[in-house]
Parts: sequence; structure tokens; C-alpha cells
Amino acid sequence: MVERVLATASALELIVKLKAKHGELMFHQSGGCCDGSSPMCYQLGELAVAESDVLLGAIGGCPFYMSRSQFEYWRHTQLIIDVVPGRGGMFSLEGTTGLRFLTRSRVFSDEETKLLRIL
Repeated sequence: MVERVLATASALELIVKLKAKHGELMFHQSGGCCDGSSPMCYQLGELAVAESDVLLGAIGGCPFYMSRSQFEYWRHTQLIIDVVPGRGGMFSLEGTTGLRFLTRSRVFSDEETKLLRIL
């Protein structure tokens, strides 16, 4: 099975720490308002998920969403969530850790595209 969203070991490590402090989490790929295009981390249920949001998968056991309009641009890529030094988004839970989540991406191969679940 091909995953639409993955996390690096560093991102998974930060997720574990944030879960220990805040409980269950969720992610939403920001569309550029306020915090650029960062993956935003929230307590599960803190952000209302709309019918216009697409569940891409999960990282570290946390659901990962993106708006459908943004997904139309990204549907051919795999999102790889990483962590880098810096200040996270002002609404994202990692904001005070000295680290921030970062989205990297790669284009799916033709073979992977055939295996993708249609959204």
C-alpha cells in the first residue's frame, strides 16, 4: 500500500513528546493563511474538520487532513512530515519546543499512482 503522508523518525519522536503533554493529536496541512504552508498540530478535536477536508492518512497514530482544494494540487505527491529547528506555527502545539514541523514532498511514481486509493 502506498501512503499519502509519512513522518520522519524526528517527527515521530516529537509527536510522542507532544502526545505525552497534550494527549491525542491531529494534523492539518495549512493552506497558507497565517502560518504559511506548515503542517499544523492540534489536540484531537481542537480543529473542526469540514466536509471539504480530506483525510490523507495518519502519522504517529494521528490523523492528517488537508483541504480538498489544496489536495487537488498535491494529489500526485507524497507528503513527508519532518522536523527542523525553528518556531512552529502560532497555533501549532510544537510552537514552544524550538522545533517546527515541515512538509517535504515527492512525486509518486507511475506504479505508486496506480496503487493509490482514490480520494
